Amino acid sequence: MSHPFDRLTPDCILDAIDAQGLLSSGHVIALNSYENRVYQIGIEDKPPLIAKFYRPDRWPDEAILEEHAFSLALAQQEIPVVPPLIRQGQTLFHFDGFRFALFERRGGRAPDPGELDQLAWIGRLMGRIHAVGRAGRFQHRPQIDPLHYGRQARKTLLASGLLPEEHRNRYETISRQLLELAQQRFEAVQAEPIRLHGDCHLGNILWSDDGPHFVDLDDCASGPAIQDLWMLLNGDQDSVRRQLQALLDGYRIFCDFNLSQLTLIEPLRGLRLMHHTAWLAHRWDDPAFPRAFPWFEEPGYWVNHLRDLEEQLQAIGEAPVLAL
Repeated sequence: MSHPFDRLTPDCILDAIDAQGLLSSGHVIALNSYENRVYQIGIEDKPPLIAKFYRPDRWPDEAILEEHAFSLALAQQEIPVVPPLIRQGQTLFHFDGFRFALFERRGGRAPDPGELDQLAWIGRLMGRIHAVGRAGRFQHRPQIDPLHYGRQARKTLLASGLLPEEHRNRYETISRQLLELAQQRFEAVQAEPIRLHGDCHLGNILWSDDGPHFVDLDDCASGPAIQDLWMLLNGDQDSVRRQLQALLDGYRIFCDFNLSQLTLIEPLRGLRLMHHTAWLAHRWDDPAFPRAFPWFEEPGYWVNHLRDLEEQLQAIGEAPVLAL
């Protein structure tokens, strides 16, 4: 079965770059990306560029342009992100039915998990990002909450035909209970949605001699501030407390933080578990996904996923992790 990305051949990629008035060297290196297709492109007598070709039909142009505008607003405040390049007043380009953006190549390594000084630095930058995020609103980006992030994921998975029938009733029950409890937590906190990075895990932060910079705002969204912090925490409860305190010490220099949002960490973790599985199911017709995630079709995956959801349901009902 054909897929729209099948037409994105090396010749098509290079022709798209050349159409922007750039002289490519002919070197194309595919980078790790599944939702979109991302390449390092050699440019004659200049440093290579990164080209991101957006998945057809995922976002309307308006949503992509909001992503770009947010990145540029952060960069204008000298916050270390990688914004799209502006060429002839445009950041989103079209070629042969594809939409793409160009970026400078930035190197670096992932932060050290649990390193408190690095987390404090990241917290300061995240506080600055959220200060900019609070100054405006998204109109076309998604919202991270039980309704938009969880219920839609549940609907997608149940309609996909990939959930084995013997697990369907159990999934329906557990996922419904998880969403109901998550909704209760969100209603109790009533956190104001702000513009977020949306997918801020350690893999989307690169560390260089100059410190950290944030990459890949492709999933930027509206949601509670804690969404951009909780994925940076790992380890046992005492370690998580120390890490959270380091993050918040840096964050609060630039932006207020309501500690009641800590009760949303476990609901957000549960929503992410559901969202990730639904994402795999929704993209299963893309040949890149069966190659990259072959375990998704194994019976053991669904047993483990249901167990994880049950454990998460229990975790949501427990007391939240508190900073020291």
